[in-house]
Amino acid sequence: MVSKLFDLTGRVAMVSGAAQGLGRAMSMALAEHGADVLLVDRNAEGVQRTADEIRQLGRRASTASVDVSQPDNVRAIFAQLDREFGRIDFLGNVAGDAVLGKPEEISLDDVELSWRHLVLGRFCACQEAGRRMLAAGRGSIVNIGSLASITALGRGHIAYSMAMGAVAQMTRELSTEWAAQGVRVNAILPAQVVNPSLEKRMDADPTLKDMFLRGIPRGRMGQPEDIKGLAVFLASDASNWVTGALIPMDGGNLAMNGGGTVRRAVGSGQ
Repeated sequence: MVSKLFDLTGRVAMVSGAAQGLGRAMSMALAEHGADVLLVDRNAEGVQRTADEIRQLGRRASTASVDVSQPDNVRAIFAQLDREFGRIDFLGNVAGDAVLGKPEEISLDDVELSWRHLVLGRFCACQEAGRRMLAAGRGSIVNIGSLASITALGRGHIAYSMAMGAVAQMTRELSTEWAAQGVRVNAILPAQVVNPSLEKRMDADPTLKDMFLRGIPRGRMGQPEDIKGLAVFLASDASNWVTGALIPMDGGNLAMNGGGTVRRAVGSGQ
């Protein structure tokens, strides 16, 4: 007898950042287990490719090409969801950019931009999804955080880490507020997952990859497909009693405390 624990047939998911990387992998995994999906990404061509692949699986897929850092855009996406699907069972908050810069140099505009992408836009999506899920008495939300949500990375990640810290606390607060009403909120905290942006950084600095790998006992960088199992678990009834969790997806990085980099003063002897 096949278990129904991971069956998402008849459920509707919304995933941001669905054109590539973790968002695309999450979307595909949900569809492979039966969900219909509203795919969100400002990359119109990329999100359409994901939609085409999901339709080939026999699932419904719709797209919205917008910048999720703008609350009006987020609300418009949920209006589209209401028209086309009439429900939401799962929200995957994946999209979001941040600006790197040394804390003594980064502009406040760049700090605010990072916050709008990673915190404000995600909270707006949680709020809109939460209202609908609370009315239905059930639902699951997953925020993509980072190991930077709970540890320091250095390397100019100040704006990113501050925002990701807010994502972690947002997840805890929402889970506490909504758990008794059937809505679960969790976060996945990846270490370094290979994507086009990270590949550019590693190409520009050939020492980065080896430095990352020294902090990952598993011995390899993360791949977008590594999120598939976690996404299905958290979207399904298999995780019915899991909420408020911050789940590392890091190849053992957090366990060995290997994520940060300290800038040493010249001549410090350290």
